Amino acid sequence: MWVFFIFGFLALPLLADEATSAFPLASLTDPAKLATLKGERAANPRLQKCVYWLAYAEEQGEKPEAVLDESAKLNKTAGTPYAGFVRWGLLENLRIAKELGLLTPEGMAELRRGKSATITKGQYAGQEAEADHVIPRTLCPELQNQVMNLELLPAALNRAKSDKVTERAKVFAKELYDSKLLSEEGWKAIDKTTKAVK
Repeated sequence: MWVFFIFGFLALPLLADEATSAFPLASLTDPAKLATLKGERAANPRLQKCVYWLAYAEEQGEKPEAVLDESAKLNKTAGTPYAGFVRWGLLENLRIAKELGLLTPEGMAELRRGKSATITKGQYAGQEAEADHVIPRTLCPELQNQVMNLELLPAALNRAKSDKVTERAKVFAKELYDSKLLSEEGWKAIDKTTKAVK
């Protein structure tokens, strides 16, 4: 009985630590786990869940930036270009989620399950905010399961965008290539497409 009591008592701080958002975010953005995902949009639910955990952390008085830094330490990517891009991308998606009014109780419930939340603010109110690839997966399949290559977008804009390569996407691709997070083949596919459009 005393052994159980002591074990339970000692376990309490550990359980409290694991309840913080850094732990699920570390798992959701772990590059080794992302590499094993199967399917064309397998990472999309992970983006939704990441936004939930960041918003939840902020609700609890934590700074999203600090939570992401801690999650990078947990999945051993801290200090790498990968962690930097993940950090930037997820903070940007948190900003978008706030702007679109996704963080209602109903929206948070959807995001936690990896589902698309309904937009409640602005001209796209009533539509779902879908996860979309910044750099089209058809051109760079190597990035299709990368959370850092996903952004929340109103359904109408997502449909209209199709597989067009925006100037922003090209700049992003070059940054990934220079950081050795995109292959030369992938960069050439993007560069060739944008030159052909011109």
